[in-house]
Amino acid sequence: MERKTFYITTPIYYPSDKLHIGHSYTTVAADAIARYKRLRGYDVMFLTGTDEHGQKIQRKAEEKGVTPKQYVDEIVAGIKELWKLMKITNDKFIRTTDKEHEATVQKIFKKLYDQGDIYKSEYEGWYCTPCESFWTETQLKDGKCPDCGREVELTREESYFFRLSKYQDRLIKHIEENPDFIQPVSRRNEMLNNFLLPGLEDLCVSRTTFNWGIPVTFDEKHVVYVWIDALSNYITALGYLSDDDSAYRKYWPADVHLVGKEIVRFHTIIWPAMLMALGEPLPKQVFGHGWLLLEGGKMSKSKGNVVDPVILINKYGLDPIRYFLLREVPFGSDGVFSNESLIQRINSDLANDLGNLLNRTVAMIEKYFGGTIPGQREEGEYDSDLRDTFAKLPYTVEELMDKFQFSTALAEIWKAISRANKYIDETMPWVLAKSEESKPRLAAVMYNLAESLRIVSILIQPFMPETPVKIWEQLGISDSAAVAWDSAKQWGGYPAGAAVQKGEALFPRIDMKKELEELETMSAKGKESAASGGHAQGGQDTSGDSGKASGSGQAEGCKAAGARNAAGAGKADDKNTDGTSGFITIEDFAKLDLRVAKVLDAEKIEGSDKLLKLKLELGSETRQVVSGIAKHYTPESLIGKSVILVANLKPARLRGVESQGMILAASNDNDLVIATLDGEISSGSKVS
Repeated sequence: MERKTFYITTPIYYPSDKLHIGHSYTTVAADAIARYKRLRGYDVMFLTGTDEHGQKIQRKAEEKGVTPKQYVDEIVAGIKELWKLMKITNDKFIRTTDKEHEATVQKIFKKLYDQGDIYKSEYEGWYCTPCESFWTETQLKDGKCPDCGREVELTREESYFFRLSKYQDRLIKHIEENPDFIQPVSRRNEMLNNFLLPGLEDLCVSRTTFNWGIPVTFDEKHVVYVWIDALSNYITALGYLSDDDSAYRKYWPADVHLVGKEIVRFHTIIWPAMLMALGEPLPKQVFGHGWLLLEGGKMSKSKGNVVDPVILINKYGLDPIRYFLLREVPFGSDGVFSNESLIQRINSDLANDLGNLLNRTVAMIEKYFGGTIPGQREEGEYDSDLRDTFAKLPYTVEELMDKFQFSTALAEIWKAISRANKYIDETMPWVLAKSEESKPRLAAVMYNLAESLRIVSILIQPFMPETPVKIWEQLGISDSAAVAWDSAKQWGGYPAGAAVQKGEALFPRIDMKKELEELETMSAKGKESAASGGHAQGGQDTSGDSGKASGSGQAEGCKAAGARNAAGAGKADDKNTDGTSGFITIEDFAKLDLRVAKVLDAEKIEGSDKLLKLKLELGSETRQVVSGIAKHYTPESLIGKSVILVANLKPARLRGVESQGMILAASNDNDLVIATLDGEISSGSKVS
């Protein structure tokens, strides 16, 4: 039986400089979809690549004293190494300097010209070189480019034009009849209301003022402009109009083009109109995701920002970076990258939740059963609820992945991980282990935990290519059938007789303070280097390219030079009229590591009528905290309560006793009440 095909593309990136974490965001998202579809049995074609022509590249090459091809070759080699480092599983990498691509673009241009969809005329307008865009007088903002704010040049030149206006009504009809064609819905409405309904103008598709491009075969003083050169890569990569077009016939139309929101217009108006003119099917969907911005707005060498994905991967590992990119921001929305939020995710989600679950499970199986779970097991309370959670999970994940809701899919997986951690607290294996009579019950508990981890390991494969293998090694799973995608839908797949073997911690906790100080030092060095004209370590200057996750083509260069700060950011030093502190930013709040902690023991501190010494369970570790609550709580009344701990507070000594954090409480003149939780949740869970 022939497998169902799935064709997914990223934008082809403009190699004017090294790529940053924003570009990685797009590619990792596409890779997650491709991996997921392969796991579901699809025959996947995953395309990425580079858009290498244009005046901007030509000028940069001239500045460096090399040819344009030499200039892009060096950068493209770095891009390919980056995708290799990030374990991107693209099936093809296209370059617009590939001879096959150039030849097909020339055929497309000639075909459109011969049938009257391209004609020669003259164009005059204000031209922005970094943006590679023409503007009318009225479109300028204070006499400058409305997109990037740079100076523009009045340019008058002979050009070939594509009859874009001819396809306006067909485009509107297609979008209205195919509501999923443009996603999210907000992008669809924007295209209709801002561009199509007001009316389209014909499109300039050749240039004569530079020669770094594909020559027009019948008029070689012209080179083919970006719209036909870059956008056609999605079909030239498949052999369209070549001697072997089998891949085109097999995979086209594309199932989805993933693009940044600033280039949705090119992919949902210009590109479909070109395909209509060629008589070819349109892609099934264009998904315009948001930008990944820095907390200060823009990714730039001048700021010395540590946003180089290579640096981040070398420091924290591949899977934590991939997880953060896909978990932190709902796909389709803008998000903010910060080192604080990255470290928070690693410590909470990966170290405390998943890593802790695996570590505790393997350690207990080794301790109580010598590494292999006995076959004699006894059903008990909480088992069915745990099974129900994991029975629903694979179907929920599939539904969300089919809608490209990566963040929500990961959130659902992590809810199940939290449920498994809670199951440990509910069943208390350490109590069961004290009696031989309860060993069958203990065996069932251990099996259920191992089975939960097996299912989790399967479902995280699209997002985290390295972690599942490490989990299988520690759980003793060697049979590929036990980790096939559909096996996650059947409880009981953990192999009988499997021998666990404790390994290194999946995700070691990071010292937030120490790490941020190190990153700040790196950033300062970057700024010094930038100020002296050097290259900032870990930073990229893409000639006005914002820190956004996108990157198609010559016309995209500086679409968001005025990148926004995170919504709601205020000045931390503002004061209210009553003299209290004013607004803080979300980044200020993110510095607090708030955790759920369970009180295991409490006692008064000798010589003090205010202080209690609390023993707290924080996931897999135990903390000692001194709290001034003795006048309001007896020690015995606190045992078993779930409180909120400021976990990253610098340790202090009170009455000679070390306090490793602080619990939250509210007070007025007379009363004090500690903050507790309305509902059950495992200790160590993050409070946000």
